[in-house]
Amino acid sequence: MTVVNKWLLDPVVGKLVATVIGVVVLYTLVRFVNRTASRYVENSETRYKTKKLVTLLGYIAGLFLVIGIFIDRWGQMTVAFGVAGAGIAFALQEVIASFAGWIAILFGGFYQSGDRVQLGGIKGDVIDIGVLRTTLMECGQWVMADQYNGRIVRIANSFVFKEPVFNYSSDFPFLWDEILLGVKYGSDYRLARAILERVGREVVGEYASEATQTWEKLVRKYRIEKAVIQPTVTLIANTNWMEYTLRYIVDYRQRRTTKDILFSRIIEEVDATQGRVSIASSSIELSRVPPIQVEVSEHI
Repeated sequence: MTVVNKWLLDPVVGKLVATVIGVVVLYTLVRFVNRTASRYVENSETRYKTKKLVTLLGYIAGLFLVIGIFIDRWGQMTVAFGVAGAGIAFALQEVIASFAGWIAILFGGFYQSGDRVQLGGIKGDVIDIGVLRTTLMECGQWVMADQYNGRIVRIANSFVFKEPVFNYSSDFPFLWDEILLGVKYGSDYRLARAILERVGREVVGEYASEATQTWEKLVRKYRIEKAVIQPTVTLIANTNWMEYTLRYIVDYRQRRTTKDILFSRIIEEVDATQGRVSIASSSIELSRVPPIQVEVSEHI
């Protein structure tokens, strides 16, 4: 019985019990706040940031709770933090920079979950923003036209301080894209232009009105000039053929699908002209074949 009393009265045991109780209370509180946020916060991005911030505050509160329990005098904590801080700052430079990057990402508007970004040559959709790393579902590489390739990439958040961050979908979720079409000389060049203009209006014209409104908001937010949103066709006459360029605006997620529809419609319209418009192709013409002399020598 004496051993049990000594064990119960041991200050270290008391501190351990207090630590366990405090951690359980903090864990329960964090889960309660996160569930409340999931229930009452409608905006998905705000809900995501709230849950991340509450979890981080829970970790910080737990750290201070443990330190406060096991250090009797708070004055000693200042000395302890001062000594440990210098070593931690030197040894964990990348970790600290990644944590600062996480704060900058959440509140600086670099990107948010669901955005398509390019970080250091790696392009993909943001599927999670952690305290230290951002997780992307990668696009491209051996797969063409911004399609997922199946790889999940994790990039340190400190990257936002070192390299440019390309965001495809933040303030202006549209991209300008182009189609190049070579037309043979002798074709009806006016008809070729009319075909491209008509197909452009029919296929991507629907994006123009929505994109115009979004661009006007961008002009009011930043110092940027107005741009041509409607599909446009330009012509360059080179030595091989007449080269038309159809420039249009499209949703950043629909680039490949839209280009497929455009090419299909253009080919249909060109075939319907019955030869008035012909698509050009590279060809090599041999005007003269030089004579070939063959000498055979006999060795005895």
